[in-house]
Amino acid sequence: MEDLLPPEMQTALSSLEGLGWGVEVLVIVTVTLLLRYLGLRLLKIMGRQFEKTDNVWDDALFEAAGRPLSWLILILGLLWAVQISAMQFESDLFNETNLDIVRKLSFIVLIMVFLVRFISLTESHIFRKLKQDPTPEHGKLDPTTLAALAKLFRLSVVISAALVALPTLGIEITALLAFGGVGGIAVGFAAQDLLSNFFGGLMIYMDRPFAIGDWIRSPDREIEGTVENIGWRLTVVRTFDKRPLYIPNSVFNKLALENPSRMSNRRIKETIGVRYKDSAKLAAIIADVKAMLQSHEDIDTNQTLIVNFNSYASSSLEFFIYTFTKTTNWIRYHEVKQDVLLKIVDIVHAHDADFAFPTTTLDGLDALRPEPDVDGQDA
Repeated sequence: MEDLLPPEMQTALSSLEGLGWGVEVLVIVTVTLLLRYLGLRLLKIMGRQFEKTDNVWDDALFEAAGRPLSWLILILGLLWAVQISAMQFESDLFNETNLDIVRKLSFIVLIMVFLVRFISLTESHIFRKLKQDPTPEHGKLDPTTLAALAKLFRLSVVISAALVALPTLGIEITALLAFGGVGGIAVGFAAQDLLSNFFGGLMIYMDRPFAIGDWIRSPDREIEGTVENIGWRLTVVRTFDKRPLYIPNSVFNKLALENPSRMSNRRIKETIGVRYKDSAKLAAIIADVKAMLQSHEDIDTNQTLIVNFNSYASSSLEFFIYTFTKTTNWIRYHEVKQDVLLKIVDIVHAHDADFAFPTTTLDGLDALRPEPDVDGQDA
């Protein structure tokens, strides 16, 4: 830490040694706080300049470096002050070896924190950019892949930091691996569900049956909603009544699942009933309804389109429509379906016909009426 200071400041510190170690510690703490302030200030100014660019990496870099840099300066400064103070006392706790271990561990932990924050901030910046402006260059990077890569990188950083820190503490990695080989069998039996959920999440990322934001549902179980998060153990689905549903990933290994979000079209399938007394007009009504669907700008005529007389119902002559909309959006689909149904109403009424409803006709009522008497009165 002392080597980082300008020569003038080093000379000033040397001249203060005669004034006592307490003054020297005070100066070191003051210099540490000053360097921390200047470092964070410089980092903030540079961050503001790089925010003007469209690059998400530099924004995440300067934002992630703030706290680790602050703690690094504080820890190094305080360790320097402790080292000077320890010279005045005979203590095995604050010897050079222990302080060096603390210094190395602090550096490893802060580097790990910086990288984890950098990965998380980059993930959030890219996700926000993809959500606002999905450009072609990001076409292959969807939120699910982004979340999976971010989790994998964070896990790699943590494991790497742990492996680097173990030799610093005097723990041999080879001995740890040997113990892990023996203990891994017991841990594997004790954590079967955890491992099953982990590999279930891995299969979701590899097979990609759904992604974050997809609407999924299962005919086997009461699962339906929008995928909010895919973790290594749980998948969070937000149901349509806004309740979170936490599903272990292992469930998806033996579950039949539908993904309506990936449908190419939405289907309109309706049965229309016309009165029996309008039977002579039915053929013309069906022809006009079919022509309307074929010319409708929101109907995909490349898909199956059927309008046919279907059955003699108890109270109506029924024909059905079977067609597909171009949109898959749920709200827009209902708007198109409403427009189609209202135009069918207009077509039926344009032919002076009407829709049927359940009715009952009773014959022979005239025979049950009493005969009137000669005076016009009922007998």
